Amino acid sequence: MQSFRTEIENPIVEQDIIELANKIELFKNGKIDEEKFRSLRLARGVYGQRQQDVQMIRIKLPFGKVLSNQLRRIADVSDEYSRGRLHITTRQDIQIHHVNLDRTPQLWADLEKDDVTLREACGNTVRNVTASETAGIDVNEPFDVSPYADAIFKFFLRNPICQEMGRKFKVSFSSSDEDTGLSYMHDLGFIAKIEDGVRGFKVMLGGGLGSQPRHADVLYDFIETDKIIPVMEGVLRIFDRYGERKSRAKARMKFLIKDIGLEPFKALVDEEQNAIEFKSVVIDADGYVPSKPVSVEAPKVEIKDVKTFETWKATNVIPQKQEGFVAIGIKVLLGDFYTDKARLLSDLVENYAAGEIRLSLRQNILIPFVKEELLPYYYNELEKLGFAEVGYNKAVDITACPGTDTCNLGIASSTGIAAELERVLKTEYPQYLENKDLVIKISGCMNACGQHTMANIGFQGMSVRTPDKLVAPALQVLLGGGNLGNGNGLFADKVVKIPSRRGPEALRRILNDFEANANGQAFVDYYKVTGERYFYDLLNDLQDVTNLTQDDFIDWGTNEKYQKAIGVGECAGVVIDLISTLFLESEEKIDSAKASFSDKIYSSAIYHAYSSMVNSAKALLLAENMSTNTQAGIISQFDETFGSSEKLNLGTTFSELIYQIKEYAPTQEFASKYIENANKFLAKVRAFRAINQE
Repeated sequence: MQSFRTEIENPIVEQDIIELANKIELFKNGKIDEEKFRSLRLARGVYGQRQQDVQMIRIKLPFGKVLSNQLRRIADVSDEYSRGRLHITTRQDIQIHHVNLDRTPQLWADLEKDDVTLREACGNTVRNVTASETAGIDVNEPFDVSPYADAIFKFFLRNPICQEMGRKFKVSFSSSDEDTGLSYMHDLGFIAKIEDGVRGFKVMLGGGLGSQPRHADVLYDFIETDKIIPVMEGVLRIFDRYGERKSRAKARMKFLIKDIGLEPFKALVDEEQNAIEFKSVVIDADGYVPSKPVSVEAPKVEIKDVKTFETWKATNVIPQKQEGFVAIGIKVLLGDFYTDKARLLSDLVENYAAGEIRLSLRQNILIPFVKEELLPYYYNELEKLGFAEVGYNKAVDITACPGTDTCNLGIASSTGIAAELERVLKTEYPQYLENKDLVIKISGCMNACGQHTMANIGFQGMSVRTPDKLVAPALQVLLGGGNLGNGNGLFADKVVKIPSRRGPEALRRILNDFEANANGQAFVDYYKVTGERYFYDLLNDLQDVTNLTQDDFIDWGTNEKYQKAIGVGECAGVVIDLISTLFLESEEKIDSAKASFSDKIYSSAIYHAYSSMVNSAKALLLAENMSTNTQAGIISQFDETFGSSEKLNLGTTFSELIYQIKEYAPTQEFASKYIENANKFLAKVRAFRAINQE
């Protein structure tokens, strides 16, 4: 057993890391199933790469806030365990690529020295809680959402109700009605509101992107801040119980809402409040300590190119609600930057700002709390780092996922075409350096990690087959998506599919037409008027694959002939159907329940026991060669299959036994009885299984 006691002060974190190290050893010795191991490591931020024998590490950074000491720590870890490059994601995380699996526990231990976690950055869990990068400084915000995003992150981290769901679950917070947190495309989205002087949120439910994007429904027009945690817990418990488990493609919240209906789902959430321990969770916004800006005099500097400096101020400097301060946006091409810059940036914000940066949903960096008189100094320093490129969050600022660079699911390059399209914009359409109304996004596959389905102009990596069966990289062109504010948005239409090498020409035609005919309208409004057919006719000839050249078979960013190669996706774990593994898991869950009971966390103890009973029931159903799916389905199937068996007499129905979790408050007495029931149930199903194997 590896020990990290000399490095980790938090015993819960230490145990997490030791467990990862032990499971790696068991996996390498062939003592743990590959799919079960995948599920465990994903929930600990360790994600398989396209390249063999290396991992991508995803670092979970709630609402994108990174302190200067944390950024230095991340840079040190990248240098030690990887190649000194950092990647900002569209969920305000940082990823490190090309890490050896055996070194991941020590990497995690090193990060925790500065309170940085990998836990639940991937897998079937609550993913990183995102928020407007301007939270706390937004001139339009009714209040700072940072304390509430932070509270959600802390409450659900390691919470047993969201460790092994059917799929991932995404949460966002928006500072104002501008909805820069993009609530309409999240499983749960919160938009800050004040009604009658009381803080609260508009709550959006069931949004999502992917191959079938869905606009979120309004769950509540307004709830007070003390209700957001109980509501989210209710939503998660229902998602865990009724969510799809068999078909990964249908296992998101958006499909459950479609199947159940919004009002019935809402009724289930309201009913679930009976079993939730905390009916009100008051979040102490005043107790949240924001970063404090330093008080320094502005060093005297000389600006050599005044015109470019003024353009930079116009495109990259954001007013703050705090008088005398501004925020500086750093445009990070494709979200990639190196550790030497990260360290220098850490020093800069520590000495001349508030010692923090914010990562944005568009893969950029924001520096809050910069004194206005420091702008010339900051411009000079950022220019030295190559961080003074104009166009922060403007049309030239293209979002792209890693695509075929590292992702198993990548079909065509997203980073290569993004770089080329940015070049086209800068050189041929310089007016878009200051245009913030045009949003361009690119994904390497249908899963939409680059958020292409909500862009004004989106591109999705695909492949296309020629008449003589040759395969070339291609792009689906999507148009007309956009954020309309206050929880409203539009998803883009699929217009044409073209060879990737024709992507720049498609962009030129779209922009030329927009320039000539829009008459000052925003792109999303212009597209509404013209429509999908208009742009289909404009781009249709680019779909022709009978006249491809040799260059068309080479994807952007590479010199090699294109080969379509898709691996196994790891956006969520795979269901484990090994009976013995399930029984062992049931034991582990009962042990976890007893540990939570000893710590007097009765709600967690009860949920661990519930999960154990579901696991045990599933094991017995699988032993009878029965297909299983949702937790609710397993419970009803078990009664139908074994309810009349004298050899498995529970004294009641399994449904009545297990669904006590919905009926009783999480008291000490009920928790003790429920754990005992789970233990007895496991013993009975194991005995039944043993008899039937003889």
